[in-house]
Amino acid sequence: MGTLTDYLDERDILLDLHARDKRELFEAVGTHMEALHGVPAHAVATALQRRESAGTTALGCGVAIPHARVSGLRQIRIVYARLAPALDFETPDGQPVCDVVTLMVPTPASQAHLDVLAQVASLFSDAAFRAALHAGRSAAQIRRSFAQWTA
Repeated sequence: MGTLTDYLDERDILLDLHARDKRELFEAVGTHMEALHGVPAHAVATALQRRESAGTTALGCGVAIPHARVSGLRQIRIVYARLAPALDFETPDGQPVCDVVTLMVPTPASQAHLDVLAQVASLFSDAAFRAALHAGRSAAQIRRSFAQWTA
């Protein structure tokens, strides 16, 4: 398994994304994936919504990790979105979500996606990493933070 930055392109960092609800968030990620990677927006949004319907992907501390198997995807992809304003995400601690790390994996999924999911969860459990991420003002700075903290 590689590092998170192997799956997170700078173009896949969305800053100050506005979404009124989860559905709108998943549609925005789907539209982004179709425009940049040619994966049908509907396939992405539907897969993410289906997974979220099974149970919240929110971790708490303002973080959610929506994840799903997406047909038509050739490799693992991560889209990081900083939401503005934060979004109610049925979090365990009641805090709205501002950091969304969307993990999309090909079908069938492999052990690698579970490893990436665990790596993301571990990384975002660190308050110092979240602070460093929030200090970033550009996609390049955000990606550098991911690279530095996962090296």
